[in-house]
Amino acid sequence: MTEVYYVGVDVGTGSVRAALVTRAGLLKSTAEEPISIWEPQTDHYVQSSTEIWDKCCTVVKRVTQGVDSSQVRGMGFDATCSLVVLDQSFQPVPVSQDGDRQRNVVMWMDHRAEEQATRITDAGHRVLSRVGGVMSPEMQPPKLLWLKENLRERCWNKAAHFFDLPDFLSWKATGSLTRSLCTLVCKWTYCPPEGWDAGFWTSVGLEDLLENNFSKIGSETCSPGSPLADGLTQEAAAHLGLEPGTAVGASLIDAHAGGLGVIGADVKGFHLPCEDQPITSRMAMICGTSTCHMAISEQPLFVPGVWGPCLSAMVPGMWLNEGGQSATGRLMDHMVKGHASYIQLQEQARQRFPFNGENIYNYLNSHLSSMADSRSAVDLLGSSLHVWPDFHGNRSPLADPTLKGMVIGLPLSQTLDDLALLYLATLQALALGTLHILEAMKDAGHDITTLFLCGGLSKNPLYVQIHANATGLPVVLPDQMEAVLVGAAVLGACASQDYCTIQEAMERMGKVGKVVQPDSELQSFYERKNKVFLRLFAHQREYQALMNQT
Repeated sequence: MTEVYYVGVDVGTGSVRAALVTRAGLLKSTAEEPISIWEPQTDHYVQSSTEIWDKCCTVVKRVTQGVDSSQVRGMGFDATCSLVVLDQSFQPVPVSQDGDRQRNVVMWMDHRAEEQATRITDAGHRVLSRVGGVMSPEMQPPKLLWLKENLRERCWNKAAHFFDLPDFLSWKATGSLTRSLCTLVCKWTYCPPEGWDAGFWTSVGLEDLLENNFSKIGSETCSPGSPLADGLTQEAAAHLGLEPGTAVGASLIDAHAGGLGVIGADVKGFHLPCEDQPITSRMAMICGTSTCHMAISEQPLFVPGVWGPCLSAMVPGMWLNEGGQSATGRLMDHMVKGHASYIQLQEQARQRFPFNGENIYNYLNSHLSSMADSRSAVDLLGSSLHVWPDFHGNRSPLADPTLKGMVIGLPLSQTLDDLALLYLATLQALALGTLHILEAMKDAGHDITTLFLCGGLSKNPLYVQIHANATGLPVVLPDQMEAVLVGAAVLGACASQDYCTIQEAMERMGKVGKVVQPDSELQSFYERKNKVFLRLFAHQREYQALMNQT
């Protein structure tokens, strides 16, 4: 029988990736291309939708090279939840003061709209109950408001189409303006089955968007994986090197695609607490530049400081809660590369791992093992150094973008040992941040017994082990480490109707690769470490209050 394939395309923060995936969920080939990021002002991050689409075409052509295009049954896109702005003719509109039309994407991590987000939060509209009670500057309403207030002539008055990046990609592929419920519910305040809340947009000063049945931000919606239009248009097919009419599934935000790629895997035989339990006992963590924590439920659960509940935002028919940390991989790089011993680390790592692109973190993991007593866990080296990890604000569960990072216990020395300990303390802080989110979800009614990790940081064994140890939960790693790409391919498999439902495709295409169990002997250590962690936050709020006194 002739093998059939699906193409998954993932647009991350700094690159575009594609994979050719079999019906069984195995990656046959992958390709990657970098994409540009510009920072025209502090906390302003922009990209080009033209460049992103061109890179999508390049990587798809590479992964399908040598394969008969008739064997590719479907494709799916995922991307960061960035804001794309186009005019009436679907041409790029500038989103910065410099007026460069090609730079028409406000990135997810762009925090220019913090003041607008605060105003929206203070207005207290009922839609905020779906985003943990607090509007984040990483969501689209405050970014739209910023564009209206700061670039009215240059951008706002010319804009005719505002897309979330995943929906922009599916439009480029199919010509369909139908938006995915994933993007609209999670980042735009859309609430099925009622739809858009006109009162919200009017209350925040964006009543312009009500025109023509909300056509600028999406009049038609569908669940992720739903087939769009008649599949690939002639033009898109030519650019991608595929057959016109190839099925295209409604897109996902990148983290949600990672969730599809891991959370539904068959765990029989792995002796996990979630075996024979509903999928609601699992939480997917998509760990990269930032980290997203995805939990689903059969009924809506409201978690303070956590986004959701969002209906059909990842798994159709189920409610999603999404926690997150705004900087994880990015924070690790910041802490390590900014240290005085970084150059020494680079040289030592190059000697130890000359052919390994991850040599810096492999070396640090090895160095920490050599520092630890042979009878003691590496974790215990973090007893006197503590980090609060919100250098880029807190996304969950405190939902406070004004919070900053803290480091307690620094010595005067700046040796390689000191750098390794700072790296360890950062990993532990990120894991305790995950525990903080888990506890908030538990208090709201979630019963999570197993973590499912994917993304770049899931390839770091120390990051994974510390997450298991700090949370006390087993961690499942996927058989195919590029689970986000598998999740994107799941969309294409559903759109082609080779699988009847997302749930069926998840179970068939996602597979368990490895299980990491927590070290029960470290339970008391992390209980104490967590008490310090939570006090750091309390102290920061106390210091802010003291300095605000007049």
